Order: sequence, then C-alpha cells, then structure tokens
Amino acid sequence: MEQTGKTYRPFPYASVTPKGWIERQLRIQAKSLAGNLDRMWPDVQNSAWIGGDKEGWERVPYWLDGFVPLAFLLRDGEMIARAKKYLNAIMDRQKEDGWICPCADDKRDEYDVWALFLIGKVLAEYGLFAGDERALDCTRKAMINLLDRLKAGKTKLFSWGRVRWFEALIPLRILKERKDEPWIGELALLLKQAGADYGQYTEDWKVPVFHWQIQRHIVNLGMMLKSEAAFLPFTDEPYRDVAQQLYNILDRYNGTAVGIINGDECLAGVSPVAGTELCAVVEMMYSCEILFERTGDPKWANLLERVAFNALPAATTEDMWAHQYDQQANQIGCAHLPGKSPWMTNGSESNMFGLEPEYGCCTANFGQGWPKLAHRIFLQSETDDEIVAMIPLSGRLDTERHGVKVSVEAKGDYPFAKETAYVIETEKPVSFTFSVRVPKGASAALNGKSVRGPFIRLRKRWSGRTELVFTFSFKPELIFRPKKMYALQTGPLVFVLPIKAKWNMYEFVRGGIERKFPYADYELLPESDWAFGFADEELELTYHKMPEIPFSESEPAMTVDVRLAPVEWPFLRGYTTVADRYPAHRKATGKANTYRFIPYGCSKLRMTELPKILH
Repeated sequence: MEQTGKTYRPFPYASVTPKGWIERQLRIQAKSLAGNLDRMWPDVQNSAWIGGDKEGWERVPYWLDGFVPLAFLLRDGEMIARAKKYLNAIMDRQKEDGWICPCADDKRDEYDVWALFLIGKVLAEYGLFAGDERALDCTRKAMINLLDRLKAGKTKLFSWGRVRWFEALIPLRILKERKDEPWIGELALLLKQAGADYGQYTEDWKVPVFHWQIQRHIVNLGMMLKSEAAFLPFTDEPYRDVAQQLYNILDRYNGTAVGIINGDECLAGVSPVAGTELCAVVEMMYSCEILFERTGDPKWANLLERVAFNALPAATTEDMWAHQYDQQANQIGCAHLPGKSPWMTNGSESNMFGLEPEYGCCTANFGQGWPKLAHRIFLQSETDDEIVAMIPLSGRLDTERHGVKVSVEAKGDYPFAKETAYVIETEKPVSFTFSVRVPKGASAALNGKSVRGPFIRLRKRWSGRTELVFTFSFKPELIFRPKKMYALQTGPLVFVLPIKAKWNMYEFVRGGIERKFPYADYELLPESDWAFGFADEELELTYHKMPEIPFSESEPAMTVDVRLAPVEWPFLRGYTTVADRYPAHRKATGKANTYRFIPYGCSKLRMTELPKILH
C-alpha cells in the first residue's frame, strides 16, 4: 500500500480545548492516580530524576508523558506548575556534555538508554506543543551526546533500548523540523541499524509459550507498530505499510474483540481469558496516532477508536484511582489467584485493580492514553491549509488560516450518540479545507444528506458562522471470533454481558509502598451468572442520557438487549474466578431470556465472547 499523500500534526496545546465527555474524563484523571503520583508514589515523588533516591529510569518519564499534556489541555495552573517543577529539575541536572539521565558518570555505559528515548520524547513534545525553547535545546544536546557515545562505542543498544529504538525518532523528528541538521539523520540511521527488526520475529508470535521473551513482550509490540511510520522523515524509501502486515499476524494469532493484542506479559494466544497489559493499550493508541499522522490512512484512526473506547476505560475504576495490569475479554473475577498463575509470565495479582498490581510500569504509563487522544481531536495538514477532525469528539480549536482567526467547535457525545455538530467561525472570509473522518461502518449524513467517507472534505471560502451537523449511525451485529465464538459490536463499541461484582478493598504496605483508600487494592468477586450463549441475533440498541461519568457501569449511555440461554461452562481448572477458555458444549441448559449488554469500557466483570446456541 502507498501513503495517501496526506500527513498531519497536532496543534499546540493552547489551541485545543477538550469539551463534553472527554473533558470530564480528563478531569477525573487529574483528580485521581495519574494526576497525583508526584504526591504519594515514591518512584515519582522521590525519583532520582529530580535528585531523590528512588527509581531513575522509566517511571518519571512515563508519568510526565501523560501528566504534561493533561495539565496543559485542562489549563490547570497548579498542575502546570507541578509539571514544570519536574521538567525544570530534569533539565537543571543535564550535564555539560548533554547527558541527561540520572546515573553516576562511571555507570553511563551500562545505562539502558530506553529511558533517554522516553525523556527525549517528553521534553521535545512539551517544547513543541507548549512553546518551551529550553526543552528543545536540552533534547538536542541529549541526542547529540547519544550520537557521540554510539559512534565512540561507549553506549550500545541492549535490552529495552534495542527493542524500542524507534521511540527516539519522535524527538528526532521534532528537532529535524525545527532545524534539519545532518547529525539528526545520522543518529536515526544508526539507531535503526542497531535496533531490533521485528519482521524476523513473526514466527515466534504464532504459538504462545510460558516463558518470558523480549520479542514477544506485548508493550514492545504495541510500540513497534509505529516504527516504519516514525522513520519516514529520515528515509526516501517507499512506505510499505509494515505495521498492517505485522498487526495482521499479531491479531490472527493473539487478537481480541476490542482490537488489542493478548499479552500477559508476553503473547498469549486468542483465548478470551488471556490478558492484555495496560501499558500495551496506551502504547498501541499512541502508535495508531503516529501512524495516522504519518500516513493519513483512516484505518489507524478506526483502530485507535476501538482500543480507546473499549480497552482503556475497562482497565481502570470509574474514579481512575485503581487500574489493572492485565484485562481479560471474558473476565468473571479479579482476585488474588491460588497457586500457579494462569498468565503466560505474570503473577497471581495481575488482574486485580490497585495501585501497582504486578509492576509499576503501568501505574506510571497509563495516564498518557486520554490526554494524547484529546490532543488529537483536531489535526492540521503538513502540506496545505486543511484542518481534519480525526475523531468526532467534542472540543474547540482556536487557530489561524492565512492570517485569519478561525475557530472550530465540535459538540456531541460520539460514540454514545449519533450526532456531532461542528460550528466554524472566522474573523473574516478565508478559504481552507475542513475535513471530517467518517468512522468505519457508519452510515453518515451531513445536514441530513447522505455522504460517504472515509473523509468528507469541504473546501470553501468560510465566512462568519457555519454549522455542519454530521450523523453517524451504526447497527449492532455479532462478529465472528476464533473457536466459533461471537462478540457484539456497534460501530467502534463492543458490548458485553456485565457481571455483578462484590468489591473487597485491601489496605496494606508492601516494599515500603502504602496502599490506602483511595489508592487501595481491590478484589472483584462474581455475584451473578455468566455462563451463556447467544440464543438468536435479535439485537435492540437503545441510547440513554449521557452520564456524568462517561464509562459508568450503572448508567451506561448505550445498551443492547440480547437474548441469551444458559450453557455448561466450567471454571478454568484450579480456579473459581477464571472461566474456562470455552464452554463445555453449545447446547442450552435452560430457557432463553433477555439480558442487557453494556459497553465493554463500562464493565469491570464481563463476558465478551460467547457461543451461539445450537438448535
């Protein structure tokens, strides 16, 4: 496949104002775990990055990667001050030669520079989108130092740096656009040559194995999807759409109904009771964002929606004070599991909700998901004057076209409502292109007239105030899953049978880290039946009032009524809170009744993949 010829970039933070439910989601996040790690989590609060004695590798950069855009998009002065405190402390500690990571000088050779790639991305994006020249200068010095050390053989790519080499291309691209200096392309090529080539690992992805391998690690694979697209600014080679080729293999052998790839922590097959690490969810989202920006291909925005509206909210509590490490499609319980864990390489607490179940990487990293999505409600073309609404969420854009002030405001509750209205206002008449992406599978209309996607591009001379009302309609349908299972979807949303849960809270101290309300740990035990199959395909979709909490389990904005019949479906051997992978058979063991399905993202315990009943 060839590129579409369109490439895009985000607007500065000051130009974008999230509205509607996405703004409420950001404010929930700001008040919860990701918005407060600097106040209560030692690895951020006392990190070596700011002169403390705690972790000095990926956790503060991970946290800032979400906290910085969150603070600026919400225009929250107190949060911005806290973000700048960290950013300035990091920049203040940069050495004269450009080295920026917190380690002793005699330990530089053994420091895994994945953390350098990550802090480089954080500083470069902050510098670009918030207009901080010092951050861009610090990034430049750090990247030049990396080049010098690579050429001198003092730094080598190993472990995480080797398999995440392409993350350094994000800051390098920003520096290249600022001033295209020869060393930038040289460093990009050196990293590519020294980094992992994921094309050689594809056979390893086809059969799950119960031991840890870095080439099967699910977070690396979520990041990896953007590698070719991220390298495009540094090469004249034609685009080959490697991401689609690799995603096809991953999805075929390890896919889920919501677009993410099973990996708990390494690739785990297509079983609906396998898990997916939360870091992989937000990294896949970011990869989709970069892929859309670099290629203009709408399929990546479609996948982004599927992951963002289902997998991301499902992995956190509604108040976002607790999260899972691993989520399951068929998740009938979230408990401390007895004996050997059923996960590929993760431990027995991995699907509990809490402060840092399994590992703290997701604690630090999951906060990037919503802010980066909200930042990209609107994008701008790199080659002309086009403004594109990548995802029809509510928000306001204030910008200029040809020197004329322009605002675009989107109003609507997509994907929980059919209509999104765009109001375009110009200070005086001006010509530019405004485009709206039509979501996959939608029957679309503009001001009541049927239109066809994947983009509706309107090139005209805009004057005064113009209102455009887009309607996106979807029909519920059962989609085929492996092993003759089925899942229910409506547009980008997957719907599930919710399971009533008993929440048990645990407050304790482990490893010097305290869990206490509101950032306690939780077990969820099932209190309602879950062993069913689809009795027929009569599906009744209902839209409800949009709740204050966007992904509310008790007040979902959409529901689908479905007829289910009970089937014999045992527990996974040795457990009482994990369903077996598939039912014992597909014959009804009782009468069919109507059940109400809710969006996957609203659920904590759920059944997503069910069989069809044999008649």
